Amino acid sequence: MRLCIGLLCALLGGAPAIAQSLAGAPVEKVAGGFRFIEGPAWSREGFLIFSDITGDRLHKFVPGVGVSVIAENVGQPNGNTYDAEGRRYTCLGRERRVVRTSKDGSVAVLAERFEGRRFNAPNDIVVRRDGHVYFTDPAFGRHNERRELDFHGVYHVAPDGRLEAVARWTTRPNGVALSPDGRVLYVADSDARLVRAYDLDAAGTASNERIVIDGIAGVPDGLRTDDTGNLYVAGREIYAFAPGGRFLGALALPETPANLAFGGTDLRTLFVTARTGLYRVSLAARGALQY
Repeated sequence: MRLCIGLLCALLGGAPAIAQSLAGAPVEKVAGGFRFIEGPAWSREGFLIFSDITGDRLHKFVPGVGVSVIAENVGQPNGNTYDAEGRRYTCLGRERRVVRTSKDGSVAVLAERFEGRRFNAPNDIVVRRDGHVYFTDPAFGRHNERRELDFHGVYHVAPDGRLEAVARWTTRPNGVALSPDGRVLYVADSDARLVRAYDLDAAGTASNERIVIDGIAGVPDGLRTDDTGNLYVAGREIYAFAPGGRFLGALALPETPANLAFGGTDLRTLFVTARTGLYRVSLAARGALQY
């Protein structure tokens, strides 16, 4: 299904050529019939993976080929990402852990406890090019009933395995993304309807928490950046903002978006997981691959 719409009319700092290319761009429904999909991540090997949380499956989409199931009954998968070695990282809500799957299929538990207590339900994850990992751990719905931690955390796992809390929120963190240079961590706050940012140093340590975007319509979830540093937020629609937080425009879809990822051979295709459907749209902007 293709739906032509107007979108992001002032995107990327108002660059006229890009704005004109976006106006009326076709949004294509790639696949549907899922239960609730999340966690899109593009592999350098030329495919997209995403999670069906309710269906407890991981799916793979190969352009020109289609969608297939690559894992079932894995523990309620949510956010996914890759590292520079091609290893896949997955947040497992029901299992309350973060796992890493190597290219040979072996699975290692990256993190499952903090200060002796189990996580709430790891949600979204990103890996910096130098191997530093950041993930969120909110408690939504039934996960709130089994909490062992008295806060909703944003965490950092160093390459040597050291785990630390970047932040301990009373509100619930959700999507995460890095600036193109890896020096800024962005975290969506679903309860406060905003995005916070942290500066990251060479050791991966976060500091200078601040609000960069406020008043987001809907529930802010997934985040991504393009190679110029603009930030894309999945809320009621897909919203685009300049690095300083200035609103640039919005992209509407047939279903409410949950998460998004740049992909394709040139990273100019925006894939969006939206409830029961996977969508894509070609953009003039080039995505910042997160690893």
